Amino acid sequence: MEKRDYYEVLGVAKNASADEIKKAYRQKAIQYHPDRNPGDKEAEEKFKEAAEAYDVLSNDEKRARYDRFGHAGMSGAAGGGAGGFGGGMSMEDIFSQFGDLFGGHFSGFGGFSGFGNAGSGRRVVQRGSDLRVKVKLTLKEIATGVEKKIKVKKYVPCTHCHGSGAEDEKAVEKCPTCHGSGYVTRVANSIFGQMQTQSTCPTCGGSGETITRKCAECNGEGVVRAEEVITLHIPAGVSEGMQLSMEGKGNAARRGGINGDLLILVEEERHPELLRDENDLIYNLLLSFPQAALGASVEIPTVDGRVKVKIEPGTQSGKVLRLRNKGLPSVNSYGTGDLLINIKVYVPEKLTAEERKKIESLAASANFTPDASARERAFRSLRDFEDCSPAHRWNTTSFDSPTTIPQRWIRTRLTTSWPLSWARSASIASLPTLTD
Repeated sequence: MEKRDYYEVLGVAKNASADEIKKAYRQKAIQYHPDRNPGDKEAEEKFKEAAEAYDVLSNDEKRARYDRFGHAGMSGAAGGGAGGFGGGMSMEDIFSQFGDLFGGHFSGFGGFSGFGNAGSGRRVVQRGSDLRVKVKLTLKEIATGVEKKIKVKKYVPCTHCHGSGAEDEKAVEKCPTCHGSGYVTRVANSIFGQMQTQSTCPTCGGSGETITRKCAECNGEGVVRAEEVITLHIPAGVSEGMQLSMEGKGNAARRGGINGDLLILVEEERHPELLRDENDLIYNLLLSFPQAALGASVEIPTVDGRVKVKIEPGTQSGKVLRLRNKGLPSVNSYGTGDLLINIKVYVPEKLTAEERKKIESLAASANFTPDASARERAFRSLRDFEDCSPAHRWNTTSFDSPTTIPQRWIRTRLTTSWPLSWARSASIASLPTLTD
Protein backbone atom coordinates (compact mmCIF):
# COMPACT_ATOMS: atom_id res chain seq x y z
CA MET A 1 0.00 0.00 0.00
CA GLU A 2 1.37 3.38 -0.99
CA LYS A 3 2.17 5.70 1.88
CA ARG A 4 0.07 8.84 2.17
CA ASP A 5 1.62 12.28 2.15
CA TYR A 6 2.51 13.28 5.73
CA TYR A 7 0.92 16.72 5.33
CA GLU A 8 -2.26 15.04 4.11
CA VAL A 9 -2.22 12.66 7.09
CA LEU A 10 -2.22 15.56 9.56
CA GLY A 11 -4.43 17.76 7.40
CA VAL A 12 -2.03 20.73 7.25
CA ALA A 13 -0.51 22.80 4.47
CA LYS A 14 3.09 22.28 3.37
CA ASN A 15 4.03 25.66 4.82
CA ALA A 16 2.40 24.93 8.18
CA SER A 17 4.20 26.19 11.27
CA ALA A 18 5.53 23.94 14.03
CA ASP A 19 2.62 24.94 16.30
CA GLU A 20 0.06 24.12 13.61
CA ILE A 21 1.65 20.72 13.05
CA LYS A 22 1.67 19.99 16.79
CA LYS A 23 -1.99 21.04 17.15
CA ALA A 24 -3.04 18.94 14.15
CA TYR A 25 -1.25 15.87 15.48
CA ARG A 26 -2.82 16.28 18.91
CA GLN A 27 -6.28 16.37 17.33
CA LYS A 28 -5.59 13.24 15.26
CA ALA A 29 -4.13 11.40 18.25
CA ILE A 30 -7.20 12.20 20.37
CA GLN A 31 -9.52 11.18 17.52
CA TYR A 32 -7.86 7.80 16.92
CA HIS A 33 -6.62 7.06 20.45
CA PRO A 34 -6.96 3.30 21.21
CA ASP A 35 -8.93 3.96 24.39
CA ARG A 36 -11.53 5.83 22.37
CA ASN A 37 -11.59 3.14 19.68
CA PRO A 38 -11.18 -0.20 21.50
CA GLY A 39 -10.58 -3.10 19.14
CA ASP A 40 -10.63 -0.84 16.04
CA LYS A 41 -7.60 -1.87 13.97
CA GLU A 42 -8.21 0.88 11.38
CA ALA A 43 -8.16 3.56 14.09
CA GLU A 44 -4.99 2.05 15.53
CA GLU A 45 -3.28 2.21 12.12
CA LYS A 46 -4.36 5.83 11.66
CA PHE A 47 -3.04 6.58 15.14
CA LYS A 48 0.35 5.12 14.17
CA GLU A 49 0.25 6.91 10.81
CA ALA A 50 -0.31 10.26 12.52
CA ALA A 51 2.56 9.57 14.93
CA GLU A 52 4.87 8.71 12.03
CA ALA A 53 3.90 11.90 10.19
CA TYR A 54 4.46 14.01 13.28
CA ASP A 55 7.82 12.38 13.96
CA VAL A 56 9.04 13.59 10.55
CA LEU A 57 7.33 16.99 10.28
CA SER A 58 8.18 18.07 13.84
CA ASN A 59 11.90 17.58 13.16
CA ASP A 60 13.43 20.36 11.04
CA GLU A 61 16.08 18.10 9.48
CA LYS A 62 13.68 15.27 8.69
CA ARG A 63 11.05 17.69 7.38
CA ALA A 64 13.56 19.37 5.02
CA ARG A 65 14.65 15.97 3.72
CA TYR A 66 11.03 14.88 3.27
CA ASP A 67 10.08 18.12 1.47
CA ARG A 68 12.93 17.55 -0.99
CA PHE A 69 12.82 13.79 -1.52
CA GLY A 70 9.44 12.65 -0.24
CA HIS A 71 9.11 9.19 1.30
CA ALA A 72 12.22 8.09 -0.61
CA GLY A 73 14.28 10.37 1.62
CA MET A 74 13.06 8.62 4.75
CA SER A 75 13.71 5.09 5.89
CA GLY A 76 11.82 3.42 3.09
CA ALA A 77 14.29 4.76 0.48
CA ALA A 78 17.07 2.56 1.74
CA GLY A 79 15.01 -0.55 2.04
CA GLY A 80 14.50 -0.22 5.73
CA GLY A 81 10.79 -0.64 6.03
CA ALA A 82 7.97 1.72 6.64
CA GLY A 83 9.31 4.77 8.28
CA GLY A 84 10.09 5.72 11.80
CA PHE A 85 7.06 4.32 13.61
CA GLY A 86 4.84 2.27 11.43
CA GLY A 87 7.66 -0.08 10.51
CA GLY A 88 8.51 -1.43 13.93
CA MET A 89 7.79 0.81 16.93
CA SER A 90 5.04 -0.22 19.25
CA MET A 91 2.25 1.85 20.75
CA GLU A 92 4.29 2.03 23.91
CA ASP A 93 7.16 3.58 22.02
CA ILE A 94 4.87 6.19 20.50
CA PHE A 95 3.46 7.11 23.89
CA SER A 96 6.93 7.18 25.36
CA GLN A 97 8.15 9.69 22.80
CA PHE A 98 5.12 11.95 22.42
CA GLY A 99 3.25 11.54 25.69
CA ASP A 100 4.38 14.95 26.97
CA LEU A 101 2.44 16.60 24.15
CA PHE A 102 -0.84 16.11 25.99
CA GLY A 103 -0.06 16.85 29.59
CA GLY A 104 -2.77 15.26 31.68
CA HIS A 105 -5.55 15.37 29.15
CA PHE A 106 -5.45 11.67 28.43
CA SER A 107 -5.70 10.51 31.99
CA GLY A 108 -9.49 10.28 31.66
CA PHE A 109 -9.12 7.64 28.94
CA GLY A 110 -7.67 5.11 31.29
CA GLY A 111 -4.04 6.09 30.99
CA PHE A 112 -3.28 3.80 28.04
CA SER A 113 0.47 3.18 28.13
CA GLY A 114 1.13 6.40 29.89
CA PHE A 115 -0.45 9.48 28.33
CA GLY A 116 -1.18 11.89 31.15
CA ASN A 117 0.10 9.71 33.98
CA ALA A 118 3.40 9.48 32.19
CA GLY A 119 5.20 6.31 33.06
CA SER A 120 2.32 4.60 34.87
CA GLY A 121 2.76 0.89 34.36
CA ARG A 122 5.46 1.40 31.73
CA ARG A 123 8.91 -0.08 31.72
CA VAL A 124 11.83 1.75 30.22
CA VAL A 125 12.78 0.30 26.85
CA GLN A 126 16.37 0.98 25.92
CA ARG A 127 17.32 1.89 22.39
CA GLY A 128 20.58 1.17 20.63
CA SER A 129 22.60 4.00 19.12
CA ASP A 130 22.44 4.88 15.43
CA LEU A 131 25.26 4.07 13.04
CA ARG A 132 26.43 6.35 10.22
CA VAL A 133 28.13 5.21 7.05
CA LYS A 134 29.15 6.96 3.84
CA VAL A 135 28.45 5.44 0.46
CA LYS A 136 30.15 6.70 -2.71
CA LEU A 137 28.11 6.44 -5.89
CA THR A 138 28.92 7.02 -9.54
CA LEU A 139 26.55 8.93 -11.82
CA LYS A 140 25.71 5.61 -13.47
CA GLU A 141 24.66 4.14 -10.11
CA ILE A 142 22.67 7.27 -9.27
CA ALA A 143 20.89 7.11 -12.61
CA THR A 144 19.73 3.51 -12.22
CA GLY A 145 19.72 2.90 -8.49
CA VAL A 146 22.00 0.29 -7.01
CA GLU A 147 22.25 -2.46 -4.43
CA LYS A 148 25.42 -2.40 -2.35
CA LYS A 149 26.70 -4.70 0.38
CA ILE A 150 28.75 -3.22 3.18
CA LYS A 151 30.45 -4.75 6.20
CA VAL A 152 29.74 -2.89 9.43
CA LYS A 153 31.24 -3.33 12.90
CA LYS A 154 28.47 -2.91 15.42
CA TYR A 155 26.88 -4.21 18.60
CA VAL A 156 24.69 -7.28 17.98
CA PRO A 157 22.60 -9.36 20.41
CA CYS A 158 24.61 -11.93 22.32
CA THR A 159 23.95 -15.38 20.87
CA HIS A 160 24.52 -17.10 24.21
CA CYS A 161 21.83 -15.26 26.19
CA HIS A 162 19.83 -14.01 23.18
CA GLY A 163 20.25 -10.43 24.32
CA SER A 164 18.81 -10.86 27.82
CA GLY A 165 22.14 -10.49 29.64
CA ALA A 166 21.27 -13.40 31.93
CA GLU A 167 23.03 -16.75 32.07
CA ASP A 168 19.70 -18.55 31.75
CA GLU A 169 15.99 -18.01 32.26
CA LYS A 170 16.21 -18.77 35.97
CA ALA A 171 18.80 -16.00 36.42
CA VAL A 172 16.14 -13.29 35.91
CA GLU A 173 13.74 -12.23 38.64
CA LYS A 174 11.29 -9.43 39.29
CA CYS A 175 12.89 -6.31 40.68
CA PRO A 176 12.37 -6.27 44.47
CA THR A 177 12.32 -2.46 44.57
CA CYS A 178 9.65 -1.62 41.97
CA HIS A 179 8.04 -5.09 41.90
CA GLY A 180 8.37 -5.28 38.13
CA SER A 181 6.80 -1.93 37.24
CA GLY A 182 10.08 -0.20 36.40
CA TYR A 183 9.10 2.87 38.45
CA VAL A 184 9.02 3.86 42.06
CA THR A 185 6.46 6.16 43.61
CA ARG A 186 7.40 8.74 46.21
CA VAL A 187 5.14 10.86 48.38
CA ALA A 188 6.48 14.23 49.53
CA ASN A 189 4.97 16.92 51.73
CA SER A 190 4.72 20.44 50.33
CA ILE A 191 2.87 23.68 51.00
CA PHE A 192 0.16 22.31 48.73
CA GLY A 193 -0.12 19.13 50.75
CA GLN A 194 1.12 15.67 49.87
CA MET A 195 2.37 15.24 46.28
CA GLN A 196 2.98 11.92 44.56
CA THR A 197 5.77 11.56 42.00
CA GLN A 198 7.06 8.69 39.90
CA SER A 199 10.62 8.10 38.77
CA THR A 200 12.67 5.37 37.15
CA CYS A 201 13.57 2.58 39.50
CA PRO A 202 17.20 3.03 40.60
CA THR A 203 17.71 -0.71 41.09
CA CYS A 204 16.68 -2.09 37.70
CA GLY A 205 16.97 1.12 35.63
CA GLY A 206 13.34 0.87 34.56
CA SER A 207 13.45 -2.66 33.13
CA GLY A 208 11.43 -4.17 36.00
CA GLU A 209 13.86 -7.10 36.24
CA THR A 210 17.16 -7.85 37.89
CA ILE A 211 19.79 -10.40 36.88
CA THR A 212 21.10 -12.74 39.55
CA ARG A 213 23.70 -14.42 37.30
CA LYS A 214 25.17 -12.51 34.36
CA CYS A 215 25.84 -14.06 30.97
CA ALA A 216 29.46 -15.17 30.76
CA GLU A 217 29.77 -14.15 27.10
CA CYS A 218 28.54 -10.54 27.30
CA ASN A 219 28.98 -9.92 31.05
CA GLY A 220 25.30 -9.11 31.43
CA GLU A 221 25.14 -6.43 28.72
CA GLY A 222 23.15 -8.53 26.26
CA VAL A 223 25.24 -7.27 23.30
CA VAL A 224 28.65 -8.08 21.85
CA ARG A 225 30.87 -6.47 19.21
CA ALA A 226 30.73 -8.16 15.81
CA GLU A 227 30.66 -7.60 12.04
CA GLU A 228 27.52 -7.72 9.95
CA VAL A 229 27.07 -7.60 6.19
CA ILE A 230 24.19 -5.27 5.31
CA THR A 231 22.59 -4.91 1.90
CA LEU A 232 21.75 -1.32 0.96
CA HIS A 233 19.07 -0.57 -1.63
CA ILE A 234 19.86 2.89 -2.97
CA PRO A 235 17.05 4.40 -5.08
CA ALA A 236 17.70 6.19 -8.36
CA GLY A 237 18.09 9.97 -8.29
CA VAL A 238 19.76 10.44 -4.92
CA SER A 239 22.15 13.36 -4.56
CA GLU A 240 25.22 14.48 -2.66
CA GLY A 241 24.50 14.97 1.04
CA MET A 242 21.22 13.06 1.04
CA GLN A 243 20.76 10.85 4.10
CA LEU A 244 18.91 7.56 3.91
CA SER A 245 17.90 5.44 6.86
CA MET A 246 17.52 1.72 7.48
CA GLU A 247 15.39 1.10 10.54
CA GLY A 248 16.74 -1.35 13.09
CA LYS A 249 20.11 -1.84 11.39
CA GLY A 250 22.11 0.19 13.89
CA ASN A 251 23.59 -0.95 17.20
CA ALA A 252 21.60 -3.45 19.21
CA ALA A 253 20.23 -2.22 22.53
CA ARG A 254 21.20 -3.64 25.89
CA ARG A 255 19.04 -6.44 27.23
CA GLY A 256 16.62 -6.81 24.38
CA GLY A 257 15.71 -3.19 23.67
CA ILE A 258 15.06 -1.51 20.32
CA ASN A 259 17.87 -1.49 17.78
CA GLY A 260 19.15 1.83 16.49
CA ASP A 261 19.03 2.86 12.82
CA LEU A 262 21.66 2.80 10.12
CA LEU A 263 22.06 6.26 8.57
CA ILE A 264 23.52 6.29 5.07
CA LEU A 265 25.14 9.50 3.80
CA VAL A 266 25.34 9.70 0.01
CA GLU A 267 28.53 10.93 -1.66
CA GLU A 268 28.93 11.40 -5.41
CA GLU A 269 32.08 10.36 -7.25
CA ARG A 270 33.18 13.11 -9.57
CA HIS A 271 32.62 12.26 -13.23
CA PRO A 272 35.64 12.99 -15.43
CA GLU A 273 33.54 14.72 -18.11
CA LEU A 274 30.06 15.50 -16.82
CA LEU A 275 28.89 18.09 -14.30
CA ARG A 276 25.68 17.63 -12.34
CA ASP A 277 23.16 20.39 -11.70
CA GLU A 278 20.21 18.91 -9.81
CA ASN A 279 18.79 16.41 -12.32
CA ASP A 280 20.53 17.95 -15.37
CA LEU A 281 23.99 17.02 -16.61
CA ILE A 282 26.36 19.46 -18.34
CA TYR A 283 29.06 18.61 -20.85
CA ASN A 284 31.57 21.17 -22.12
CA LEU A 285 32.21 20.38 -25.81
CA LEU A 286 35.32 21.92 -27.38
CA LEU A 287 35.13 22.09 -31.18
CA SER A 288 37.90 22.91 -33.60
CA PHE A 289 37.30 25.80 -35.96
CA PRO A 290 36.82 23.50 -38.99
CA GLN A 291 34.28 21.42 -37.06
CA ALA A 292 32.29 24.50 -36.07
CA ALA A 293 32.46 26.02 -39.57
CA LEU A 294 31.85 22.88 -41.64
CA GLY A 295 29.75 20.84 -39.24
CA ALA A 296 30.69 17.49 -37.75
CA SER A 297 29.50 14.36 -36.01
CA VAL A 298 30.92 14.14 -32.48
CA GLU A 299 30.62 11.67 -29.62
CA ILE A 300 29.12 12.91 -26.36
CA PRO A 301 29.45 11.03 -23.03
CA THR A 302 26.27 10.14 -21.12
CA VAL A 303 25.67 8.01 -18.02
CA ASP A 304 24.65 5.16 -20.37
CA GLY A 305 27.65 5.39 -22.68
CA ARG A 306 28.55 7.62 -25.60
CA VAL A 307 26.13 8.94 -28.23
CA LYS A 308 26.73 10.73 -31.54
CA VAL A 309 25.51 14.29 -31.95
CA LYS A 310 25.40 16.19 -35.24
CA ILE A 311 26.93 19.66 -35.19
CA GLU A 312 25.40 21.95 -37.79
CA PRO A 313 27.71 24.05 -40.02
CA GLY A 314 28.27 27.55 -38.67
CA THR A 315 27.77 26.59 -35.02
CA GLN A 316 28.80 29.46 -32.74
CA SER A 317 30.74 29.30 -29.52
CA GLY A 318 28.37 29.56 -26.56
CA LYS A 319 25.54 27.62 -28.16
CA VAL A 320 23.88 25.08 -25.86
CA LEU A 321 22.31 21.91 -27.19
CA ARG A 322 19.97 19.74 -25.18
CA LEU A 323 19.58 15.97 -25.20
CA ARG A 324 16.21 15.35 -23.58
CA ASN A 325 15.91 12.79 -20.79
CA LYS A 326 19.65 12.05 -20.82
CA GLY A 327 20.12 13.46 -17.34
CA LEU A 328 19.29 11.89 -13.97
CA PRO A 329 15.88 10.77 -12.71
CA SER A 330 14.11 12.47 -9.84
CA VAL A 331 14.19 10.52 -6.59
CA ASN A 332 10.44 11.14 -6.36
CA SER A 333 9.81 9.89 -9.91
CA TYR A 334 8.87 13.34 -11.16
CA GLY A 335 10.67 12.96 -14.47
CA THR A 336 14.23 12.88 -15.79
CA GLY A 337 16.66 15.71 -16.37
CA ASP A 338 18.44 16.64 -19.62
CA LEU A 339 22.02 16.61 -20.85
CA LEU A 340 23.09 20.17 -21.74
CA ILE A 341 25.98 20.48 -24.21
CA ASN A 342 27.84 23.77 -23.94
CA ILE A 343 29.80 24.41 -27.13
CA LYS A 344 33.13 26.21 -27.20
CA VAL A 345 35.16 26.81 -30.36
CA TYR A 346 38.92 26.43 -30.00
CA VAL A 347 41.06 29.14 -31.59
CA PRO A 348 44.63 27.97 -32.35
CA GLU A 349 47.20 29.61 -30.09
CA LYS A 350 50.18 28.91 -32.37
CA LEU A 351 50.30 29.05 -36.16
CA THR A 352 52.94 28.06 -38.67
CA ALA A 353 53.88 30.52 -41.38
CA GLU A 354 51.91 28.54 -43.93
CA GLU A 355 48.81 28.40 -41.67
CA ARG A 356 49.03 32.11 -40.96
CA LYS A 357 49.25 32.85 -44.69
CA LYS A 358 46.15 30.78 -45.42
CA ILE A 359 44.14 32.52 -42.69
CA GLU A 360 45.28 35.96 -43.82
CA SER A 361 44.07 35.13 -47.32
CA LEU A 362 40.61 34.49 -45.88
CA ALA A 363 40.52 37.54 -43.64
CA ALA A 364 39.17 39.76 -46.40
CA SER A 365 36.36 37.34 -47.25
CA ALA A 366 32.88 38.55 -46.36
CA ASN A 367 32.00 35.19 -44.78
CA PHE A 368 34.81 35.62 -42.25
CA THR A 369 33.61 39.04 -41.15
CA PRO A 370 30.69 39.27 -38.69
CA ASP A 371 27.71 40.90 -40.32
CA ALA A 372 25.24 43.25 -38.64
CA SER A 373 22.92 40.40 -37.70
CA ALA A 374 25.67 38.44 -35.97
CA ARG A 375 26.84 41.52 -34.07
CA GLU A 376 23.32 42.29 -32.95
CA ARG A 377 22.77 38.74 -31.67
CA ALA A 378 26.00 38.85 -29.69
CA PHE A 379 25.36 42.25 -28.13
CA ARG A 380 21.69 41.52 -27.48
CA SER A 381 22.51 38.44 -25.41
CA LEU A 382 25.10 40.42 -23.48
CA ARG A 383 22.67 43.30 -22.81
CA ASP A 384 19.99 40.87 -21.65
CA PHE A 385 22.42 39.36 -19.19
CA GLU A 386 23.78 42.69 -17.94
CA ASP A 387 20.29 44.14 -17.47
CA CYS A 388 18.81 41.20 -15.53
CA SER A 389 17.65 41.99 -11.98
CA PRO A 390 17.62 39.72 -8.92
CA ALA A 391 14.00 39.00 -9.70
CA HIS A 392 14.84 37.89 -13.25
CA ARG A 393 14.93 34.19 -13.97
CA TRP A 394 16.47 32.50 -16.96
CA ASN A 395 13.86 30.59 -18.88
CA THR A 396 14.98 26.97 -18.94
CA THR A 397 12.38 26.14 -21.58
CA SER A 398 14.49 28.08 -24.08
CA PHE A 399 17.17 25.39 -24.06
CA ASP A 400 15.80 23.83 -27.24
CA SER A 401 18.46 22.88 -29.74
CA PRO A 402 20.08 25.01 -30.98
CA THR A 403 20.01 27.75 -28.33
CA THR A 404 22.42 30.51 -27.44
CA ILE A 405 23.03 31.39 -23.79
CA PRO A 406 25.02 34.44 -22.69
CA GLN A 407 28.70 33.66 -22.79
CA ARG A 408 29.56 35.00 -19.38
CA TRP A 409 26.78 32.98 -17.81
CA ILE A 410 28.18 29.77 -19.21
CA ARG A 411 31.70 30.69 -18.18
CA THR A 412 30.54 31.46 -14.67
CA ARG A 413 28.86 28.08 -14.35
CA LEU A 414 31.71 26.06 -15.81
CA THR A 415 34.47 27.77 -13.87
CA THR A 416 32.82 27.68 -10.45
CA SER A 417 31.07 25.17 -8.27
CA TRP A 418 27.87 27.20 -8.01
CA PRO A 419 24.60 25.48 -8.95
CA LEU A 420 23.36 26.23 -12.43
CA SER A 421 19.97 27.16 -11.06
CA TRP A 422 21.60 29.80 -8.85
CA ALA A 423 23.56 31.29 -11.74
CA ARG A 424 20.37 31.60 -13.78
CA SER A 425 18.71 33.72 -11.13
CA ALA A 426 21.68 35.82 -10.03
CA SER A 427 22.21 39.40 -11.09
CA ILE A 428 25.48 40.33 -12.74
CA ALA A 429 26.37 42.50 -9.79
CA SER A 430 26.46 39.49 -7.50
CA LEU A 431 28.88 37.55 -9.69
CA PRO A 432 32.65 37.78 -9.23
CA THR A 433 34.77 39.54 -11.82
CA LEU A 434 36.15 37.05 -14.33
CA THR A 435 39.47 37.71 -16.01
CA ASP A 436 40.85 36.02 -19.09
